[in-house]
Amino acid sequence: MNELKGKVAIVTGAGQGVGQGIAFALSDLGASIVVAGRTFSKLETSVAEIESRGGRAIAVACDVNDLDSLENLVAQTIEHLGGIQILVNNAQEVPLGTLMEVSDEAFTSGFTSGPLATHRLMKLCYPYLKGDGCIINLGSTAARRWDMRGYGAYGGIKEAIRCLTRAAACEWGKDGIRTNVILPHATSPALGWWIENNPEESAEFISTIPMQRVGDCEQDIGRFVARLCTEDSAYVNGQSIALDGGQGLIG
Repeated sequence: MNELKGKVAIVTGAGQGVGQGIAFALSDLGASIVVAGRTFSKLETSVAEIESRGGRAIAVACDVNDLDSLENLVAQTIEHLGGIQILVNNAQEVPLGTLMEVSDEAFTSGFTSGPLATHRLMKLCYPYLKGDGCIINLGSTAARRWDMRGYGAYGGIKEAIRCLTRAAACEWGKDGIRTNVILPHATSPALGWWIENNPEESAEFISTIPMQRVGDCEQDIGRFVARLCTEDSAYVNGQSIALDGGQGLIG
């Protein structure tokens, strides 16, 4: 269980939910983790759990909307852990609602914290990832829904991340960097809020998942991501991988 020993992973939004589950799973395979996010108390909780399992982690406060903050995240990682082999772009604000409901401010926040932050952090980490790097970006199957009502802005933002991922895979594969995107359904706080506030729609949504459940942040999502970063997946590059119990049809 030490396939990632000696590797350093940055995980944004790792204070809770999917990011936290990914951080735990990467640590369990031996990686040292940079737990990044806006709420430092949540980051400290994640670090404490990793350390209680015998892992190594540091917390770095980071607002992915801000370029200076992203630059500081990379600088702190290099200063304290000496390198970067894994980057997980997870943190993001998402614009929810119909096209008429989504404001310019919400759409802009979604773009800045999503595709732009992903692009920025990939470029900042690129020099350190060369030779033995793995990037995992977070997409969504929302854009693959047959009925896109209420999900146009959200799906559009996430599809931009898929395009950036594919471009990075094609441009940087020769540099020893693999880039993939996962499209997960997971029991994150955000999805929990949506389920609670949309009981009828969420029940219908879950009924369309062949496995009839939403995935666990660590067991179903985190462990897959960790395995994707090992040598077992050394030839997997440029792929969009739905971790959704079989619901989405990804083309």
